[in-house]
Amino acid sequence: MDVAIIGGGAGGFFAAICVKENYPKANVTIFEKSNKVLSKVKVSGGGRCNVTNATTSISELCNAYPRGLKKLKKIFREFNNLDTMAWFESRGVKLTVQEDNHVFPVTQDSQTIIDCFLNACNKLGIKVILKKPVTSIIPDQNKYKLQFKNEAESPELFHKIIIATGGSPKGSGLAWLKDLGHKIEPPVPSLFTFNMPNENITELMGVVVEKTIVSIQGTKLRSQGPLLITHWGMSGPAIIVLSAFGARILNECDYTFKVQVNWVNEVNNETVKDALNEIVKANSQKQLSNYRPYQLPDRLWQYLILKSSLPPSKLWSELGKKGINKLVTLLTNDVYDVKGKTTFKEEFVTCGGVSLDSIDLTTMQSTVCKNIYFTGEVIDIDGITGGFNFQSAWTTAFIAAQLKN
Repeated sequence: MDVAIIGGGAGGFFAAICVKENYPKANVTIFEKSNKVLSKVKVSGGGRCNVTNATTSISELCNAYPRGLKKLKKIFREFNNLDTMAWFESRGVKLTVQEDNHVFPVTQDSQTIIDCFLNACNKLGIKVILKKPVTSIIPDQNKYKLQFKNEAESPELFHKIIIATGGSPKGSGLAWLKDLGHKIEPPVPSLFTFNMPNENITELMGVVVEKTIVSIQGTKLRSQGPLLITHWGMSGPAIIVLSAFGARILNECDYTFKVQVNWVNEVNNETVKDALNEIVKANSQKQLSNYRPYQLPDRLWQYLILKSSLPPSKLWSELGKKGINKLVTLLTNDVYDVKGKTTFKEEFVTCGGVSLDSIDLTTMQSTVCKNIYFTGEVIDIDGITGGFNFQSAWTTAFIAAQLKN
């Protein structure tokens, strides 16, 4: 049996190794369009490779994926994050779990993961061919013919094919799969930060607020967590998660919208008002600038005072109801104009790809082309940061590699 893996990324290598271990007599070949393999693995996690996430709950695992939640539960029961950790450790890759549940190799070096894959391929006799982009797949009786970009190269025949090409920033990059009859969900960016070119809060770059609630005005989109102010706008887990769950909505509005920030992580305004009134009682003779509610970062608190048009030298006892209400509004519903986005670090993740309607998730086989399987980000599955995108690649590759019909 001849098996082709199209794409030399994380999912492609994982699938190739699993295929060969499941079918030792199979001839397995990885075709990579560029001159290097596993490039995304190399840069992920700041060069450390966030292999997966150590959450012990399947429900929590699924909640990290904005799309396909119910369907993902089934495949994670077959191969989940704990299985991934066991898989790597059984191959000599020692892992460590951070406080935030992010999982890295103990070496803190992504090359450890790359070496694990390359050594396994060498040991198992898996071929890896570089600079050989596949442009089309042509049915040929009971096999498939791969056509390459260099038309002078002879097509090659395979019994089974696993597509592991990763996400495509443009729909045109998925046209060859659409031509086979697959439904394609238009790709749009996910995991990005918010640009605020007209907001002077960017002068506070470097300020981090550990517990915030962030929402998109006019939608039901909301997330919680740390927020980082940058020289271009806002970033941090709260923003990145919001970008993932709002990927399509924010694309439709051309990344021009209003973001609402609750700086104190408290949804009940009356509770915040009571807290400020307690400050008035206990610190009546202190100036606003000298007492920070909710232990907010000093630079942010000074900024919010000025934004409220209240004098920094004003005493807490002099605020009155209007002053208290002004501060409550700013602390719980501070609004900023967003105009544009910026890719988050080296992460480039797309929402979209081959529709889950075109894939049997129990086998990862195409519903329109027998013996063609899918894995990784080429599918319309994407997660938030924290090892979840790699996990979906490992899971779908493990299932695809069983080559079930």
